This record gives sequence, C-alpha cells and structure tokens, in this order.
Amino acid sequence: MFEVAGDIAALLIAAALFAGFVDSIAGGGGLITLPVLMLSGASPIQAIATNKVQAVFGSATATVSYARAGQVDLRRQIGTALIAFAGGLIGALLASRVPAEGLRYALPVVLIAIAAFFAFKRGLNDEDRTERLSPVAYSAFVVPLIGFYDGAIGPGAGSFYMLGFVMLAGYGVLKATAHTKLLNFGSNLGGLVAYAAVATPWWKIGLAMGLAQMLGAQLGSRMAMKRGARLIKPLLVATSLALAARLIWQLL
Repeated sequence: MFEVAGDIAALLIAAALFAGFVDSIAGGGGLITLPVLMLSGASPIQAIATNKVQAVFGSATATVSYARAGQVDLRRQIGTALIAFAGGLIGALLASRVPAEGLRYALPVVLIAIAAFFAFKRGLNDEDRTERLSPVAYSAFVVPLIGFYDGAIGPGAGSFYMLGFVMLAGYGVLKATAHTKLLNFGSNLGGLVAYAAVATPWWKIGLAMGLAQMLGAQLGSRMAMKRGARLIKPLLVATSLALAARLIWQLL
C-alpha cells in the first residue's frame, strides 16, 4: 500500500503526529520528520519533497484552528500568504544555486541567538507591542526572504517568521504563532509545487503522514491558545536549540 514496509510506515505516521503537535506551537516539525524519512530509505531530495507533502496538511490545519479562534484574519493576510508561497516556490526551484554549505555554518549560531532572545527577553507575552515595520513593508521585504529560505533550505523557517513578527511587526507571542503558521503554509505549499515537479515524493506515505499532522496540529494549536506564551516560549527555545544541535552534529 505504502512506499515503505508497514512497520516503517507506522513509525513515520507517529513521527508526523508528534511533529504536527510541536510545529503548530513552536515550529521545528521538520526536525522530527526529515531524519525519520531519510532513515526510512528516502534520498535527501525525496525526503524534503515528502516532508513538504505532509507539512502542508499540518500548517493548514493549525492555520484554520487559529483563524477560527480569531488569532489571524485570513482575508486580510491572504496577500502576505501568497508572497510566502511565491518565495517558497522560487526558493525550491533555485535550491541547487543557494550556498547551502555556508548557511549550515551560520544557521546554528542564528538559531541559538533566537533561542536566547525568547528565553531571556523580558516582557514577551501575548500582548501586542509597538511595530517597527509597517505591515506593507514587512510583507514586501521580510516575508519573501524567509519564504525563499523555507523553499530552498527549510530548517528554522518557523523560528525566523516568529522572530520577525515579534521584533518587527510587534505581535504578541500567540498572535505571532498564528500568523507564522499561515506563512509556513504558504511557503510549504510553494515548495511542494516546485519539488513535485523536479522530485518524486512518496505520495502515499506523505498523505498518510499529512493526516497524522492534521490531528497533531489541531491538538497543538488548541493547547497553544489555551496556555499562550507560557507554553509557546519554552517550546520555541527547546526546538531552536534542538535544531541547532542537530545542524552542529551534522557539520561535525
């Protein structure tokens, strides 16, 4: 039925369920699913493409959950999501031309800095604060860059969206999380369109993982809305540090 044996499929689906839960709160779901996909026998490009298949479901589910609770206005943000989609699409198409090796050295440092910011910055809560960039400027200059990175490389994109919303757009932590999932959905979908054209995702297992992602994302987003910054901040710090540790381990 699936592209892998039954026991491997069960492991991948379980990983997607957990990844959907974590990703809907703090991002970093790919930290869980990508290594499992590669250990299951997928080539690197096939693993990335399959990961995009299942990640689209999780980010879409989390976005809908946050929108229903009034944390994000989909009508007002559709233009920004389309910009993220375009960035993810272009990034995936140009992935082979991105200096990925140099980014791998810089990324752990950036992720550790993001973790330190959310761990030690005082006053980070669910209340909005003064914006440093207008919504138009943020959508025009910041979103395309992160979307491009998400399509071309991927790891840490959710953390970058979160940091941008909090530091530049002035959003509270919960509101930033909700808008991050919308833009994650856009750039994930753009990346999926591109990778589906140039790679061969495991569609069957990817769709099964997507259903598990939907369940995990629904549970995670509900918990995030119930506990807000008290849950989101420590989990964001933990996922950023875990991703940095994984990247350092790969370099060594």
